[in-house]
Amino acid sequence: MYWTLFLTFTRIGAFTIGGGYAMLPLIEREVVGRGWINREDFFDLFTVSQSMPGIFAVNISLFLGYRLKKIPGSLVCMLGAILPSFLMILLIALFFTHIQDQLWVERLFKGLRPAVVALIAVPCFTAARSAGLTWKTSFIAIGAAMLIWLLGVSPIYIILAAAGGGLFYGLRIKKD
Repeated sequence: MYWTLFLTFTRIGAFTIGGGYAMLPLIEREVVGRGWINREDFFDLFTVSQSMPGIFAVNISLFLGYRLKKIPGSLVCMLGAILPSFLMILLIALFFTHIQDQLWVERLFKGLRPAVVALIAVPCFTAARSAGLTWKTSFIAIGAAMLIWLLGVSPIYIILAAAGGGLFYGLRIKKD
């Protein structure tokens, strides 16, 4: 099982451009598709991984590995997720001074930008659906994004306001 975990996370780490959020659909397809965990547990781990400090890809691989095979599993998954990126960056660093001024490198990076945006947007929509976000309640997420993007409001204030609003809603408005 450890070898399978390592190979799975190595493949995910090697073929994902755009960071941890771009990895999310691949990780979900692999671990949920293989029946290692169910979809609801996956999104619980996704939520916890987002809330922890550090690199998202490392966090989610650690949590999934721990869930599957405790500490050895978390180490195997983490190594599998970061090793391809580490080796690619090492290889690029060796040759970057020779290719950085090449026009094809600039065009390559410009071509990757829209794909990375799409790879990050898909997990956001999937997470929103799993969290029960509806068109009616999506105005909060859209409003928060606009405040950050257009007005430069710090995400810390958005998080604090959302926590306060959720607490108020839970204590005052929604009576179970």
